[in-house]
Amino acid sequence: MLMIIFCNHGTHSGSTMSLLEESSLHSFLDDNNQTTAKEFEQAHSNHRKLLVQGSCTSRDISISQSRDTTPGIPQFIVQIVNTCVCGCAPSNIHLHCGWFASARIISPMMFKRLSYDDCLVNGGKPLKNSQIIRFTYSNSFMYPLSLRSVKLC
Repeated sequence: MLMIIFCNHGTHSGSTMSLLEESSLHSFLDDNNQTTAKEFEQAHSNHRKLLVQGSCTSRDISISQSRDTTPGIPQFIVQIVNTCVCGCAPSNIHLHCGWFASARIISPMMFKRLSYDDCLVNGGKPLKNSQIIRFTYSNSFMYPLSLRSVKLC
């Protein structure tokens, strides 16, 4: 499976033309030697705009939980990940978390219940691209955690 991702602001250098487009360009140029690469790219720029995803959305925040198999009070491992590869980092991430509580101490800079059903992730700071917030909590049951709100650029 080939996955091509375009970002609309550059942390990379060189051409933004995909391998598929380069291949199309070469076969197009072979058929029509009078067309330049720049003309080809301009002619296909509308098609490329459909593939460009330059900003993060709330769907780019992934929240997962699993049970740890240690004996004693049940422990649950939580991972919160920013899966967005383009755009600015989302911040002020709040989760639905009910009356979240843990017998195990969790750094409040990582995860903190502010009030009923409102927990703050990463102290409100931006969650960088591919950054993972991971913590373990202990309770007799797993709390359902889901995205409540996030500040996107």
